[in-house]
Amino acid sequence: MTMSAGWYLRRLSRMGPREIGGRAGDAVRRRRWRTARADCPTVTGARFTAVLPAGTIAAIPPDAAKRLVAGADRLMDGHAEYFGVPRDDMTDPDWCWDPKTGRRAPEGYVFDVPYRSEDAVGDIKQIWEPSRHQHLTVLAAAYAITGDERYAERVAEHLRSWWAANPPLRGVHWISGIELGIRLLSWVWVRRLLDGWPGAPALFEDNPVARDQIWHHQRWLAAFPSRGSSANNHVVAEAAGQLAGACAFAWFPSSARWRAGALRSLERHLRGNTFGSGLNRELATEYHGLVLELGLAAVAEADAAGVPVPATVRLVLLRMTDALAAVVDGRLRPPRQGDADDGHGLVLDGPGTDRWASLLATGDAVFGRLDWWPEVTGTDVRTPLLAALVRPYGKKGTAPAVTRPADRPAHFADAGLTVLRGPDGIWCRCDGGPHGFLSIAAHAHADALSVEVRHDGVDVLADPGTYCYHGQPEWRRYFRSTLGHNTLRLDGEDQSVSGGPFLWTRHARSRVLVADTSDAGVARWSAEHDGYRPSVHRRRVELTAESRELSIVDEVSGPRRAVQLAFHLGPAVAADLVGNRAALTWIRDGEGRSAVLDLPAQLDWRAHRGESDPPLGWYSAGFGRREPATTLIGTGFTDSTEGFTTVLRFHG
Repeated sequence: MTMSAGWYLRRLSRMGPREIGGRAGDAVRRRRWRTARADCPTVTGARFTAVLPAGTIAAIPPDAAKRLVAGADRLMDGHAEYFGVPRDDMTDPDWCWDPKTGRRAPEGYVFDVPYRSEDAVGDIKQIWEPSRHQHLTVLAAAYAITGDERYAERVAEHLRSWWAANPPLRGVHWISGIELGIRLLSWVWVRRLLDGWPGAPALFEDNPVARDQIWHHQRWLAAFPSRGSSANNHVVAEAAGQLAGACAFAWFPSSARWRAGALRSLERHLRGNTFGSGLNRELATEYHGLVLELGLAAVAEADAAGVPVPATVRLVLLRMTDALAAVVDGRLRPPRQGDADDGHGLVLDGPGTDRWASLLATGDAVFGRLDWWPEVTGTDVRTPLLAALVRPYGKKGTAPAVTRPADRPAHFADAGLTVLRGPDGIWCRCDGGPHGFLSIAAHAHADALSVEVRHDGVDVLADPGTYCYHGQPEWRRYFRSTLGHNTLRLDGEDQSVSGGPFLWTRHARSRVLVADTSDAGVARWSAEHDGYRPSVHRRRVELTAESRELSIVDEVSGPRRAVQLAFHLGPAVAADLVGNRAALTWIRDGEGRSAVLDLPAQLDWRAHRGESDPPLGWYSAGFGRREPATTLIGTGFTDSTEGFTTVLRFHG
């Protein structure tokens, strides 16, 4: 999609003077760089020394190695899938082609490419993702495990192809700092994993084309950092990639300066992006995972190079890891909150590896697990590789004195997130936190007071997900709307006001009134928000362990308003709606499960499934993918004095 003049005005209104000044400077620099070609300085005697310690590859669990090699073999056959779209051209990919639309991004000076326009460029996510070169880290890891030079040679072919097709400052792959940062981190690991291959030095340090690309990536990242209202996960990726490159490829006169600047930025923005409780401030769980992956990878590079890392960096990563361990359900699934685009900071594993189990395994290896952490039984490749480079937590200089939670936290006051737990894996996330991060809250959804309920890892009352970012504005609006979440909408309006696909111009303000999980029999939560001024929406949730019953009471103060109350069921759940009662059934591990959902009788209830005009009744398991799921919508008015009571009862 292209941005209108109104969007630019709305976007400008969310910036402060310092950010506006910085962006004006960026604009001047972009014009100057159009004609002022900078050349990579001459480098002699470059060496790569950031290698894995002896014995590291042998420590990879056999089943994790087997999964990785199977994934690498599929890539060798030319097959991959990005965001639900298969590609069968990965033996020799066209780096600027979008298989989803069939379009090819135009060439030219980087800042002239209209990357937001799907008509002109294609789906930019489909084009960018292969050029993060995370498939090459998989191939390089397959070489390190097997010693089969076919994998190394394919990596070399792809890198030479990409470098030739994407010279510095030309084309779509030089537009976004997060792409440059993650790509640079991938190159570091490719070189590390190919260290035993005789052709590695000729591909990297002895190759003037490679050195030119690495230098220009770092020069770009130093010149155009994400600023102000955009300093979210993107700036962490930029700093992590810059730090990795400046540590592992420290071949240039500016390397020390770039390294110091990246370390300062990483320390500042890791803290800025993270609540004191350890949850990510974007309140978008997948970005919590992305930032944690990037932070761990950045620390690994600094430690491998002997570069001192501020203790606060490790402390933030420790708190993020403990917070992740606290919020996952019994199947190690975290909340589905806010935007999710399947982005990873570092990919060293084959398909089928559990991302969240992998992060907890790495956290155990680096920080040490607490007694209340859930058990991780799966294996991965990334954990032993990162752990071989990262200095053990608690070693002198690696950490300040810190008290970690003695028991599993259930309420994160700063993030407004509360998890209620019951028997048989009943898990309920309640959302009473800030709308999002920074003035634009780019990855937030209009989901104040929403709940998400699972039974033994199965979505029963589901957060529908994200599905898309660009190119399909009606679907983007739906998946981030109030109606697209398990909460209440008034007068057909969202609680927060959207100004564009990554911009909110007015944020609903929520506050938690009660978060009491101390009673083993009944857990209670209550919160309210002001998104429907002058009305106030208040919600109470109680989970009773003995009866395995979850009750939700919605109250609205203020004038009479039209109301819609939505409950989105997971894709595995079938619903038989009769009047205001829905009988729910699903299968888990071959066994039938069931529940009854008693809905407020004051509202008129209808079931919706897989509707497109407008969108309603969908679930997105991953970016670019959607499937029909049942959504129950109750309509009426807010003149009920007793509020709207919903009761979910799980059967044995």
